[in-house]
Amino acid sequence: MTREKDAGAPPEARDPIRLHKALTRIWGAGPGLARLSSTNHSVLGMRFMITAGVFFLIGGILAMIIRAQLSTPQSAFLGAETYSQIFTLHGTVMMFLFAIPMLEGLAGYMLPKLMGARDLAFPRLTAFGYWCYLFGGSIIVLSLLFGVAPDSGWFMYVPLSSKPHSPGVNSDVWLLGITFVEISALTFATTLVVSILKIRAPGMTLGRMPIFAWYMLVTSLMIILGFPPLILGSILLEAERAFGLPFFDPTRGGSALLWQHLFWIFGHPEVYIIFIPAAGVLSTIVPVFARHPLVGYRAIVAALVAFGFLSFGIWAHHMYTTGIPHMALAFFSLASSLVVVPTAIQIFAWLATFAHGRPRWDVPMLYLFGFLWIFVMGGLTGVMVAMVPFDLQAHDTHFVVAHMHYVLVGGFVFPLLAGLYYWLPLATGRASRFTLARPGFWLIFIGFNLTFFMMHLTGLLGMPRRVFTYPGHEGWMWLNVLSSIGGMVLTMGFAVILADLALHARFGRRARRDPWEGGTLDWAIPRPPTFYAFASLPRIETRADRIDPRELGRELAAGEGYLGDTRNGWQETLGIHVTTGEADQVIIFPRQSYEPLVTAATVGLTVLAMLFKLYPVAVAGFFVVSAMFVFRAQSAGLREDHGPLPIGRGEAVPPHTEAESSPPLLALVVALVADGTILASLIYAGFYNWLVAANWPPPELARGGLIPVALAVAALVAASGCARGALAALGRGGNPVPWIGAGIFAGLAVTGIVGAILAGLPDPRSHAHPATVFMLVGYIGLHAYVGLLFLVSNALRYRAGYLSARRRLDLRLTRVWQDYTAVSGIVILLVVLALPALAPLAEGRP
Repeated sequence: MTREKDAGAPPEARDPIRLHKALTRIWGAGPGLARLSSTNHSVLGMRFMITAGVFFLIGGILAMIIRAQLSTPQSAFLGAETYSQIFTLHGTVMMFLFAIPMLEGLAGYMLPKLMGARDLAFPRLTAFGYWCYLFGGSIIVLSLLFGVAPDSGWFMYVPLSSKPHSPGVNSDVWLLGITFVEISALTFATTLVVSILKIRAPGMTLGRMPIFAWYMLVTSLMIILGFPPLILGSILLEAERAFGLPFFDPTRGGSALLWQHLFWIFGHPEVYIIFIPAAGVLSTIVPVFARHPLVGYRAIVAALVAFGFLSFGIWAHHMYTTGIPHMALAFFSLASSLVVVPTAIQIFAWLATFAHGRPRWDVPMLYLFGFLWIFVMGGLTGVMVAMVPFDLQAHDTHFVVAHMHYVLVGGFVFPLLAGLYYWLPLATGRASRFTLARPGFWLIFIGFNLTFFMMHLTGLLGMPRRVFTYPGHEGWMWLNVLSSIGGMVLTMGFAVILADLALHARFGRRARRDPWEGGTLDWAIPRPPTFYAFASLPRIETRADRIDPRELGRELAAGEGYLGDTRNGWQETLGIHVTTGEADQVIIFPRQSYEPLVTAATVGLTVLAMLFKLYPVAVAGFFVVSAMFVFRAQSAGLREDHGPLPIGRGEAVPPHTEAESSPPLLALVVALVADGTILASLIYAGFYNWLVAANWPPPELARGGLIPVALAVAALVAASGCARGALAALGRGGNPVPWIGAGIFAGLAVTGIVGAILAGLPDPRSHAHPATVFMLVGYIGLHAYVGLLFLVSNALRYRAGYLSARRRLDLRLTRVWQDYTAVSGIVILLVVLALPALAPLAEGRP
């Protein structure tokens, strides 16, 4: 084990310059094309934000084309087909390719700096997520150039997106591209959850976390729970389009409304997924400009948790006109109104902070003012559309379009611009001159209100959304003209902001440390940030928005905190206990690599093969990607036992490979929550069709058979038991390979039995019932296959010396996966046995 030669020197003898150079050699990204291999959170966070900004520009251009088309009646500017593609792509880009990736990039860039860490939990996974986002988004956007862009609306409603009504690849582009992009969202959300819970400065308990971390923790958990239903819905609809499995076809036992349920279970929480991080930005900067600590810290945290729960109970808020029962209408209307409460708690906390402080007016405050004005208006119209009688009149009109933009633009873009100007000195090292910031704000504010306030009026006058033209005798034209003029003013405002950023980069003077007197850890690092963020890690004894960054920054730069030297060329940060905040492990990150880029590119080629119906190539791509993940795992971790490692201040903790609560273990649990949500959504889909859809019972029931089911259960339990046996054997210092081999045999048995059950089912194209059973049983087979990959990797890594009685992380991960596969498999098999008994109860339904 090697260290820098001044590692044991007293603090006053340490050389900050030498420490900086040593850390830069370890953490720095290479020049030119080598930078594509970077896995650093600052680089990736900036990439996410810049890429999202480019997609925002594209979405804005599409919006201006839409406004040009609607500015006059009977316009010949666009045809119906082209307009449908542009309209669909505008919504898709703004919702999926701009808003969520932008907040993920901001969180990835800022959270380690706010929490006193050097990086996020899984740098390579973050890089993989970025490339998936870039490639998936590019597939969607470039489809417009070839005339095959999605054209069924950004919500992709069935049957408009079904094969009979969309026979081309337009809908496939959306379904496959969005699923590809959602991989990025889920991987990033998992990384954020683990980073917030495990990678903070020592002493930073949950109650001392910066408030932005709480916002992102709730948001990430909402992504984990909210995105899987959409992913499942996309898979089911693509399976229907590509292979004829009739989940949404009412002539074969499916239901078109099932898509709406799956989409809006994701879609309405997504509104809050977009708003909550933006509100977190405001909760971070309000105390700075109020010059008073945030009032109601704990109340805001409680409101956020309530926000998260309530957001999943109001998805049918968008489905009042679909004929759902009156009791459900009352429930969802009440829940939609209750969500106002946690929002109001935050707004009143901000107002109270200003009331108790000595507010100062600066450019970020302008955007805070814009947020309050626009978002409150959006909230008021939200209460209006939450009321069933009003919504029945305003549904699918421009009133709803206006409401949505007031909520999303007011609730996301204005706070985002406030955060941009607040953190600009940190990111660039230059103090803004604000030459054009104020006129840019007023152009955006006036242009936005002129554009979308008029849409409230056109909506109340009956103008439907999603139409490409109108006759002209309804009295809508002058309002549409004003909306289009407002759109031009709004565009000018964003152009002025871009010009201001260019002037800032060229002429901004060097920023001093903590120019806003913010009192958070992000201002204790160099400006612009170094790759390693903190030369040494702080200890937090108070809430993390009440520190002195100037003094602390000098101490940390001198190496006077934790990990104030280098060791073995490792990229190190500290992991802490979730609740106590005490350091319990040294987390050693892998070095930068091209593997995330290559793996994401391979996944992208697999998606393209599916898009072009080259299914043998897609299957081959699936197995290649599987092999790449196994290969990537072979270089992770350490080949030696190290025991407790000194971290400074007289403390020593083990490396994460020897710790009990290692980040990969928590990440797997979080990932399995998302996985379980997909399963729950699939079971829900099966029972929903049984309860609601026409043409039940099916002509032929899909019966799994007691003997195959019993054999499958036995094999699943055996595979789980073998994983546990391997872990126990390694813990005793024994050889786990025999148990691993037995586990591989049990896994192969599971896949074989699953194959036999699938072969014995009725044609899954004949009815939604056998199609659902087919997908459920296939879910078991897929997880058994992944379990085999775990076991093969375990065997290879044991042989290479990466596993020992202390370093048992691999086998612990395998045990968790196999336990989940066994439990979920048994649940699925019980459902498979129950469905044939329940199906006849639908007898007589039309």
